[in-house]
Amino acid sequence: MQVTRSFTSRARRAQIVDAAVQVIGADGFAQASFTRIAAHAGLSSTRLISYHFAGKDDLVAAVVDDVIARIGQFVGVRVGAESTASGQLDAYLTSVVAFIDHDRVRMRALMEVLLAGALPDVARAADAGHVEGILRRGQAGGEFRDFDPFVMAITIQRSVDGLPFLLAGRPDQDLDAYARELVTLFRLATRKDPGA
Repeated sequence: MQVTRSFTSRARRAQIVDAAVQVIGADGFAQASFTRIAAHAGLSSTRLISYHFAGKDDLVAAVVDDVIARIGQFVGVRVGAESTASGQLDAYLTSVVAFIDHDRVRMRALMEVLLAGALPDVARAADAGHVEGILRRGQAGGEFRDFDPFVMAITIQRSVDGLPFLLAGRPDQDLDAYARELVTLFRLATRKDPGA
């Protein structure tokens, strides 16, 4: 029987997850001790973290789930507003870049966790199935040329995955221009008649 968490318990968990995101995103995964996270959250003891999470793996999984859910909500609304596959692909690229720009620390935290291999199922955070679906719909509808949608989806996904680390070295990068270049690049790569 699953026990429903109280509002207070959910709020405390969210507070701890947010503190973990901030510590991992700012200082790196290796520095994210319960002591640092508790201090950042303003908790009196690390036992409050242990009360809400079974261990560091459980907390890290919650961090990843939180970031992925936020990305999904932000990007999903924008992609869902488009009626064509090409519009959805453009919206995907621009909205992922916009999310990264809007929440750089959260995205860096996600990448730190993935690079550390801290989760047994890290592939779920870097999955490109949603992009592959857009590409397959575009091919089926005659918008896109014939190409391997899996390879193209992975290429598209990786073009945005590394952006948090690029920003660490180039924080003033013009992300609007970056997004425009990605849109142009993948329009050229997917369009039905490359010679048009």
